[in-house]
Amino acid sequence: MKVILNQDVKYLGEEGDVKVVANGYARNYLYPRNLAVPYNEATVALFESRKAEIEAKKEAKRRDSASLKDKLQAESLTIVMPAGTNGKLYGAVTSQTVMELLQKQGYDIERKRIEIPGAAIKSVGKYTVTVRLYEAATAELTVVVKSQEQAAKEAEEKPAEAKSDSETPVKAE
Repeated sequence: MKVILNQDVKYLGEEGDVKVVANGYARNYLYPRNLAVPYNEATVALFESRKAEIEAKKEAKRRDSASLKDKLQAESLTIVMPAGTNGKLYGAVTSQTVMELLQKQGYDIERKRIEIPGAAIKSVGKYTVTVRLYEAATAELTVVVKSQEQAAKEAEEKPAEAKSDSETPVKAE
């Protein structure tokens, strides 16, 4: 069944998109929640008249994602976790961990949009994590994973006030 989306629907599309969905999904979920309307001449004409408004919203989302991309690429997350002497972590840094750290710093990014190479980080080091933003835009985020021993040594070496604001060590549970 062809429908036109009234609003952005997660995992389906954005406002104004024409999608082919299962009959039951349209009847039981999209229509009752006013998320979509049937695809016919009247609704197509209605959405053609709103096309400029919809494009303006999409352009605003593109601008927001571009500014978010710049902010994320300037960030450097430091994660302190327990690790063995060989540098292997006693846990793993997952997209959930990165999402929680980003939320503490004021970013609202879904876990599914964060891509960690190899699905999880299992040893100390410096890694590049990809964050998918709006449409095809992506941001590269630097994640530094340190063991608790490394963090303690570095804290002894430099005074607490010398730490920069962008590198905030956070203890992961």
